[in-house]
Amino acid sequence: MSRIGKRPIGIPSGVDFKIEENVVTVKGPKGTLTREMHALMNIVVENSQIIVTRPDDEPFSRSLHGLTRTLIANMVEGVTNGFTKGLDMVGVGYRAAKKGNKLVLTVGKSHPVELTPFEGIDFDVPAPNKILVKGMDKELVGAFAAIVRSERKPEPYKGKGIRYEGEIVRRKVGKTGGKKGAKK
Repeated sequence: MSRIGKRPIGIPSGVDFKIEENVVTVKGPKGTLTREMHALMNIVVENSQIIVTRPDDEPFSRSLHGLTRTLIANMVEGVTNGFTKGLDMVGVGYRAAKKGNKLVLTVGKSHPVELTPFEGIDFDVPAPNKILVKGMDKELVGAFAAIVRSERKPEPYKGKGIRYEGEIVRRKVGKTGGKKGAKK
């Protein structure tokens, strides 16, 4: 039995959970999320808890069990509290700005990069070198944060670039300055 899959998911007050065939809909204070789950998984609501079970012990069913439970738990968490992913910008002249609904990045390219977030995703720029991506869908928050990070990934020599909050960049040692044209 999956250790993650067998844990029940509590339904907080103010959250409406509905399942029709294999389509799960979760409605809460932040909005509504809908997702189609695999038909093999049995999803039941008992005593204001969601319980996910699998029909057999086949490897495919076992792999879906924990995944389905985690996806539903993320939906419940998203409509109640939402998700936030932080990004830090390291480098001289690297900065971000909010221009209407677009994120404008200055990251050492010949032009500023403008990014438009997905629908349902919001971002905040509390400081010129800090970006907060917010939303109720964990998958979309992570995807937009990855797109922002991909504009200038952290490089290993000086550590310059856009990195996730708390990300540790492994630094490499640069070249050593030896004598030019020295004989060995």
